[in-house]
Amino acid sequence: MAGSTLASPTVSAAPRMRGVSPGAEAWRRFRKHKLAVVSSIILLTLVLVVLFGPLVWQVPINEIDFKAKLKPPSLMHPLGTDDLGQDLLARMIYGGRISLAVGIASMLVAILVGVTIGAIAGVSRGSVDTALMWLADFFLALPQLPTLLLIIYLFRDSLKDIAGPEVGMFVLIVAVIGGFRWMPVARLVRAQFFSLREKEFVEAARALGASTPRQVVRHILPNSLGPVIVAATIDVAAAIIQESTLSFLGLGFPADIPTWGRLLYDAKDYLDIAPHWALIPGATIFFAVLTINFIGDGLRDALDPRKVI
Repeated sequence: MAGSTLASPTVSAAPRMRGVSPGAEAWRRFRKHKLAVVSSIILLTLVLVVLFGPLVWQVPINEIDFKAKLKPPSLMHPLGTDDLGQDLLARMIYGGRISLAVGIASMLVAILVGVTIGAIAGVSRGSVDTALMWLADFFLALPQLPTLLLIIYLFRDSLKDIAGPEVGMFVLIVAVIGGFRWMPVARLVRAQFFSLREKEFVEAARALGASTPRQVVRHILPNSLGPVIVAATIDVAAAIIQESTLSFLGLGFPADIPTWGRLLYDAKDYLDIAPHWALIPGATIFFAVLTINFIGDGLRDALDPRKVI
């Protein structure tokens, strides 16, 4: 038996190290952020109520009942009524769809434009990069709220005639808000490209003959999306606030379309006798924006490889 060794039955084989995918590691780190997890649950609940609420609460949003005007919350009207006796719960659900849709669509516009311009600037050198960053600086220098008001005032009537009052205003508001939110994303993507294009894996792809578009699509862009995802959550919250501001100033959606900001605008003259009319949409906007910001904080911690959790 010389030269041979019998394995002992009492000795177990060493456990194999199982690899953890980046997605699973990000989820594990995100779960450590308690506020982000709680905020995700609250925001998901709000989205489900907005999407499926009309299936349960089938009260028309424009049903007028003067006998029940300015009533506080009750069993018949859980969130109360407005000055025309219209049910605020039905109008909040309908307005939530528009406000959240504006936030998400504006974020997609800002991210698409910002990533495109930032990527072009990040792989370019000289005059192209300088011109694009000059364009970003120009948009950053513009006063946002007065410019938004001016553009909407000039083009809202023509878009209403072309696409209707609701669709036309939705397209205009999304384009205007998204068009003024791409600059920070472009700067962020440009900085990420400057850092990543000098890394070893990009140098290896370049040495193997990969073209510039392939380097961007396969190697640089996927590794720069972490900060972009965090910026996207911030853009959603900012777009909801801007849409509510425009509606509160009377330059958002028409009066018969109840967004959260429009409900605040209609309630401003009744704060002393019907405070619920303003407090409910105001609190909803507050909690929606707050939860989105907390989710952004959790994603920032989860996607930052330099932070130990």
